[in-house]
Amino acid sequence: MVTGLLAGYNATVLAYGQTGSGKTHTMGTAHQPGGATEGVIPRVIAALFAGIAGLPDGDSISLRVAFIEIHREEIRDLLVGGESHVTIRDAPGHAGGVVLVGVKELEVRTVAQMAAALADGSLARATAATGMNHRSSRSHAIFTIHVERRGADSADVTRAKMHLVDLAGSERAKRTKAEGQRLKEGIQINKGLLALGNVISALGDDKRRHAGGHVPYRDSKLTRLLQDSLGGNSRTVMVACISPADANLDETLSTLKYANRARNITNKPTLNLSANASEEVAKLRRALAASRAEVEHLRASGGTASPT
Repeated sequence: MVTGLLAGYNATVLAYGQTGSGKTHTMGTAHQPGGATEGVIPRVIAALFAGIAGLPDGDSISLRVAFIEIHREEIRDLLVGGESHVTIRDAPGHAGGVVLVGVKELEVRTVAQMAAALADGSLARATAATGMNHRSSRSHAIFTIHVERRGADSADVTRAKMHLVDLAGSERAKRTKAEGQRLKEGIQINKGLLALGNVISALGDDKRRHAGGHVPYRDSKLTRLLQDSLGGNSRTVMVACISPADANLDETLSTLKYANRARNITNKPTLNLSANASEEVAKLRRALAASRAEVEHLRASGGTASPT
C-alpha cells in the first residue's frame, strides 16, 4: 500500500473492534517506537521514507500530515493546542467529495518529524477509564499522510493520501459500567459505528449496489470523511480486532460479522494525477489518436505521412 501511495494511489487502513481489543496498540497511535510490537502507523512511516530513498533521481516529494479525532460528533485537530474548529465542507470536484476546513497540515521532511506529529497528536486524544479498559479511546482518530510526487518531467505530478484510522471501541453500557459523561460518549461512539456499519452493509449488498441504492454516507462525520475509503477511490484494509475471552463471545461474533460484510465492498482506486498532469496526458492521448488515425488513412490510400 505504501508503494501504491508513492505511485499516486490513495490508501486506508482502519482498525475496528470492541473496546479493549487492541486497536490502538495495533495501529500504533500510542506510538511506542521500536521492537516487534511496533504498530501499523510507525511501520508505515518507516516504509514510506525507505520507499522515498529508492525513488529515481530527479523525483521530488512533498509530505504533509494531519491528525484529527471525532469526539461526540465534533472534529478536533490534534496537531493544534487547545480548542480547534474544524468543519466538513462538500467539495464535489475534490478527491473524496469533502474537504476539512480549519485543519492543520504539517509539512514534514524526516521520519523523526512525522513520528513526532503522531506522538504529539496521540497525547492529545480523548481517553478515559471504563469498566473494560483503563485508558479507553473515546474518539475515532484519523492520521492522514498526504504525498505529492513530481517526476523529473514537471508535468508528471501525483497527489495521494493515506488514512490510518483508529476507531473508538464498540461498547455495551452494561459491560463498560459507563455512567454520566462516559455513558453519553459511549452512545455517540456507537452511533458513529452504527452509521459506519450501515454504509458497509449498503456497499456490501450486491442487489442494492447494482440497483444504485442509497449509501448513507451523510449519517455521520466519520462516514463522510471515509467516503473515499469505502466504495470509492482508495485501496482499503480493515483490521478486525477481537478478544479470545469467552466473556467477549458476543462482541467477537459481532466484529467478525462486521468484517465479513466489509469484505464484499468493491473499491475503485484510480491514479491521482494533478490537473496539469491530467491535461498533459489527455493532450498526448489526443495527439497519439490523431497520429494513429493518419496512419490508418495513409495505409488505406497508399500515401505517405506528412512531416510533423
